[in-house]
Amino acid sequence: MDNFKQDDLQKYLEEKAKQDQEKQQEPKLLSAYDGCVLKESAKIHELIAEAKKHSVEDG
Repeated sequence: MDNFKQDDLQKYLEEKAKQDQEKQQEPKLLSAYDGCVLKESAKIHELIAEAKKHSVEDG
C-alpha cells in the first residue's frame, strides 16, 4: 500500500517538475527567489529518483 502512495507522490512530483520546467522556459523573467526554488526543486526530484532507484536495487 505504501508503494502505491510513493508511486502517486512520485508521479505528482514529476508532473509538477515538468510544469515548473515549462514555466521556466517562458520568456518572462523569474525573481531570484523563484529561480532558486525551481533549482532546488529539481535537485530534490533527482535525489528522490536516485533513492527510489537504489531502494529497488536493494530490495
